Amino acid sequence: MRGRIIRGIAGFYYVSPDPPADGGKGEDAGAKEIPQRSGGMYECRAKGIFRKDGKKPLPGDYVEFDITDEEEKEGNVHEILPRRSALIRPAVANVDQALVIMAAASPRPNLNLMDRFLVTMEQQGLSCCICFNKKDLADETVCRQLSDSYRAAGYPVVFTSAVTKEGLPELQRLLEGRTTTVAGPSGVGKSSLINTLQDGVSMQTGEISRIERGRHTTRHSELIRIRPGTWIVDTPGFSSIELSGMEKEDLGRFFPEFAEWEPRCRFTGCAHINEPDCGVKEALLRGEISESRYENYCQLYAELKDRRKY
Repeated sequence: MRGRIIRGIAGFYYVSPDPPADGGKGEDAGAKEIPQRSGGMYECRAKGIFRKDGKKPLPGDYVEFDITDEEEKEGNVHEILPRRSALIRPAVANVDQALVIMAAASPRPNLNLMDRFLVTMEQQGLSCCICFNKKDLADETVCRQLSDSYRAAGYPVVFTSAVTKEGLPELQRLLEGRTTTVAGPSGVGKSSLINTLQDGVSMQTGEISRIERGRHTTRHSELIRIRPGTWIVDTPGFSSIELSGMEKEDLGRFFPEFAEWEPRCRFTGCAHINEPDCGVKEALLRGEISESRYENYCQLYAELKDRRKY
């Protein structure tokens, strides 16, 4: 059988046997036609050959698996079908885009944290969109500033409220027909927002958890099907992101709004900080580039510059 890994925990892989939305004939499905049948989730082990070959199944992988016990819904994964993409952080396969969720208010959005996430996704070659939740609690001026800053950088931006349902149709259009990894810090209403998008599936939220009250409740990356062909990958909440595998000279490439203005810099390899006749800084003065985005760029550049090399 063919299925998709929904989550992996402690060496077990939970596989949904539902076929891809393309009926098993697209690039997601691999080369062979494998019989399909609907059914519940199967708890599978991975064959030892994966460890021998240095491979590891990931959430989002399309796989071939054998059923070892139909009654207990158990099986073995014996082949990982070709991936069209694989992320390192979070570790997930066959993702089309990333959605970062921040609260527009309560708590105040941490734009430095968001820019770190956006840089990390840009580094991995994944397109991003942004959702500011809790619009019902936010000041309109703040929303306009946030929108202007990130749309100027080329990111799709949507404002939502899990309470009033405002913005949900626009968010659904951004997700439609794609597998989207969804991430955000604790307390922004990520789980509540995802709950409103799902069809007959409910996630645990911090508000209703009697055991983990006040803490983010997602412990691992997990795929959630919104509708056929549309998946979201819920990931653990984060409070910090360290940039890795990057030199300070590379950082500007991951701020897409700089690209238009860099050809106007006098010096090749301009860092856009202290150099004269810098096209990026001139655009900043004209309001073409967000001041907060530029300040976060300078902070990240200094962090990379000061990082000790071992």
